Amino acid sequence: MKRFYVYLAFLFFLCSSHTFAQSAGMLTGTVLDDKEQPVGFVNVAVLEAASAKVVTGAIADMDGNFQIMTPAKGTYLLKLSGLGYVELQTPTFEVTGPGFSKDFGKLQVKPDVKTLKEVQVQAMRPTVTTEPDKMVVSVEGTALASGSTAYEVLSKSPGVWIDQDGNIQLNGKAGVQIMINGKRSYLSGKELQTLLQGMTAENIKDLEIITNPSAKYEAEGASGVININLKKAVAMGMSGSVYAGYQYNNLSTYTSGAELSHKSGKWNSFGSLDLANRQRYRDMEMRRIFLNKDGSTSNFDQTGREENERFEPSLRIGTDYDINDRHSIGVMANIIGSNSDNRFLTDSYLNDVNTGENLFIDATNKADGEYRNGTFNLHYLGKLDTVGTTLSADLDYVHITSDDNFKFINRTEFLNSNTPTEQELLLSENPTGYDIYSAKVDFTKPLNKKTKLELGAKASHVKSDNELRFYETTDGRKTLDPNRSNHFVYKENILAAYANLNATLGEKWTLQAGLRAEQTYAKGESLDKAEGKIDRDYLDLFPSVFLQQKLSDNYQIGYKYSRRINRPHYQALNPFIFYLDPYTWAQGNPQLKPQYTNSFEMTHTLKQTYNLILGYAETKNFIAEIPNQNPEDNTTVFQQQNVRDMKSARATLVAPIKVSNNWDISNNVIVMYQEFTNFNNGKMVVNDQVTAIAQTTNNILLPKNIRLELGGNYQGAAVYGLYRVEPQWWVDVGLKRSFLDDRLTLSMNVTDIFKSRMMKVDTELNGNVNAIDQYWGNRSFRINLRYRFSKGSEFESKKRNVNLEELNRTGGN
Repeated sequence: MKRFYVYLAFLFFLCSSHTFAQSAGMLTGTVLDDKEQPVGFVNVAVLEAASAKVVTGAIADMDGNFQIMTPAKGTYLLKLSGLGYVELQTPTFEVTGPGFSKDFGKLQVKPDVKTLKEVQVQAMRPTVTTEPDKMVVSVEGTALASGSTAYEVLSKSPGVWIDQDGNIQLNGKAGVQIMINGKRSYLSGKELQTLLQGMTAENIKDLEIITNPSAKYEAEGASGVININLKKAVAMGMSGSVYAGYQYNNLSTYTSGAELSHKSGKWNSFGSLDLANRQRYRDMEMRRIFLNKDGSTSNFDQTGREENERFEPSLRIGTDYDINDRHSIGVMANIIGSNSDNRFLTDSYLNDVNTGENLFIDATNKADGEYRNGTFNLHYLGKLDTVGTTLSADLDYVHITSDDNFKFINRTEFLNSNTPTEQELLLSENPTGYDIYSAKVDFTKPLNKKTKLELGAKASHVKSDNELRFYETTDGRKTLDPNRSNHFVYKENILAAYANLNATLGEKWTLQAGLRAEQTYAKGESLDKAEGKIDRDYLDLFPSVFLQQKLSDNYQIGYKYSRRINRPHYQALNPFIFYLDPYTWAQGNPQLKPQYTNSFEMTHTLKQTYNLILGYAETKNFIAEIPNQNPEDNTTVFQQQNVRDMKSARATLVAPIKVSNNWDISNNVIVMYQEFTNFNNGKMVVNDQVTAIAQTTNNILLPKNIRLELGGNYQGAAVYGLYRVEPQWWVDVGLKRSFLDDRLTLSMNVTDIFKSRMMKVDTELNGNVNAIDQYWGNRSFRINLRYRFSKGSEFESKKRNVNLEELNRTGGN
């Protein structure tokens, strides 16, 4: 504990030592159009009043805001220019010294009516764009997003793929950190899947993929960060939309929802309600070979179909209040629910050479569950001066409950003997609860024209209460089985602090360097059993360094390094045994250790458009699923374990092509080498593979303002832990058309047209083989209708940049 406080004191000493440094001045403002809607990416130039010579300038961000360091003493004016708008010049102003600052407030540009009449501008939003620290995937307004879920959109993003259990990976590495509007989702595993599958892509603006985050981000997430930015409220007065959709993939899914926002005076309030009844299915074939001591083999073959129906309501409400021009507070609540009904039917054949028996097992596994997630946030944002000093603070509370009930009905036939057919009925209950408390503060201060300091601290407390009650039934009476029942409680406290420095080093170099410290205290115990105790106390430091080199206006190189951590999911730590079928179960592992990753990247950017990213990462104590097969009884136990290490080298090419004004093609190719090593029976086991992942998306504007999107994806053979994954590919197509002055939008799309997105996974260990082929019902037809309405002038609501870490680990496998 003392080590952490020494480091924390050092950080704030660093902050205080710079706070009183002389601050440079800043020119700031916001660009709006004639309807008071923010105009992004407008050029803002600072001109000498006498000669009209450009001395400095900037490009407004997507929200129309700009910040320019104050030039030398003299008289100047601003010139604003943007495609489709009349050039605007401000009155002259005089800079009296280096500390001079001026807020120009709202600068209004007018549409260039002549240009718009002569040239029909039909801008095609790029599907994928790259920025110095991240890759941005556009979602808003795309045809393929209509009727989709956030989970489906993520699965089609560059470098993202889904493993055999449905978990999200980035560039072939697990442990991705999922954020929503800059805020941690708090979930992983099945809970994260439930959240994303219940979130409509209609409300998503874009995805930010950050493979090498800075020290400002939580260190959790070895493979990087994916931030889901939701759409913002956009109207003074009242605005909103309603939508409804239908999907057919041999089962029927219905979606509907509405969003509403209202701004009046200093208040800005918003709310959205989504309702969905989703149905999914999975077809699977599984093959296992057990190698006996005498060299003979037993075989276990299984076919199955799983159908899942979920009713998923979600409510998001919040309000912001501007205390004055510099200070604002806000509250937000996000409430998500899910009632699920799952049915998994399997037929299994076991050829057991040890007993000479051939068995047929007809199993019906039924599960129904209730899931509730309430996330509540209190937020403060303050602009402490006019040169960019800001202070933000967040208090968060999250309460998650789930209650799953399972029924296992097994009927076993003995095919080569007169043994009577056996019937078995097993029941289990799995109530789970999480309470998460978090407080964080972030401080940003420009030290001079070329240097900015960021400091922050965070404290969190997590309590996980997970119980498994397992019952056997005899003559219709259920009896608790204490050997397979357990009650596990896990508590974790994390204290964190960081310092991050941004500096311009001459005309060609910029630097961002940071250090983050995280002190972790963790305790866990089984209330019913002696085993499974956890007592850990460790301090970790996570440095990050980003260096940007500008060789010319058309060529830049970025060099990046960061160290990150993945702590085990809370549920993976508990020692429960989760029953799957008579010969298969999953078991938790209290001995799981955190995994640590060192990542290096070099990014080449040509003409601000084409990017080649070279990366290397090495992970120690990599957490992977290991199937332990026992030839003596033909059982298989799946468990998360630490393998020795994982190495990954990759090259990512982002190469968009503009065929014409109405046809853009977004292309992304990733080639990577992965190597997993582990010791087994005293021998080194190496699983490696060179993998290629390619994605292309065609955006075409057809006559009558119909938008066509055609996407193709390919994922080559890959490895993950001890598993090998065979190649898969798929093609999607979508159409979109707007009516009634863009207020009404109709979208239709077909996904996985050729039903080719089949996942085939296998592993071999000590002569034992475990292989599974499964198809998740990805081929579907969707139709979606959305109507937008507004009353009042348009505005831009504030975007919170808050970030929580703990809920990302509340899921299981």
